[in-house]
Amino acid sequence: MCYHASIAATYQQLSDAYDRPFDGEFPSFNDLNQAVAPRVSGFEFPLLPIITAEKPSSIQCYRWGLIPPWAKDFNEAKEIRMHTLNARSETMYEKPAFKNAVQSQRCLVPLTGFFEWQHPNSKTKIPYFIGLAQQEIFSVAGIYESWLNPLDNNIINSFSLLTTDANEVMATIHNTKKRMPVVLLKSQEENWLKPNLKKEEAMKLCTPIASSLMKFQVLSNPTPQLKLL
Repeated sequence: MCYHASIAATYQQLSDAYDRPFDGEFPSFNDLNQAVAPRVSGFEFPLLPIITAEKPSSIQCYRWGLIPPWAKDFNEAKEIRMHTLNARSETMYEKPAFKNAVQSQRCLVPLTGFFEWQHPNSKTKIPYFIGLAQQEIFSVAGIYESWLNPLDNNIINSFSLLTTDANEVMATIHNTKKRMPVVLLKSQEENWLKPNLKKEEAMKLCTPIASSLMKFQVLSNPTPQLKLL
């Protein structure tokens, strides 16, 4: 699964890479040349940049950890989002939390990399940083929702990262669960955002990226100051 990610690019670099301006709610930052999040944990439910099917011409910031619209109150919303940082692409059309969003509320989640741990034995964990060899900024497929908090009538916009079976490289690194994010090629990004995308087409996009396109490094420091690969 993918619970720790990196957006070591600046807000301006993301805007340039996707040829889209930022719009809507922002995290606190000083200027567009500040790095977004060199290392971020999904369990902090951070506000991160995404590109939605609803507003594909801009970059917005949503919370990581999807809250479905049927959550009754904030206590239930908090509990649900602990389990919706990722969505298994194989069952996204079946699970109650995801089956509405995947129909038309798909998004691109820009990353510069993500983190996983290899477990060579029961007592050892080796941290890895994984990115793409020829692409500093890439997109992971996601889905999103908007939830109205009945306590204060505020809307919380949130998303999940999609995962798929690990390719050969990731199966070696993430050798327990053998999963990886659904990394989209540049040529696939606009298709993922199409409002009329059929289930069969969506499932074809949710396949593991080729191992040959990936780059990884073992981390001696589990909390490095990362730069773009």
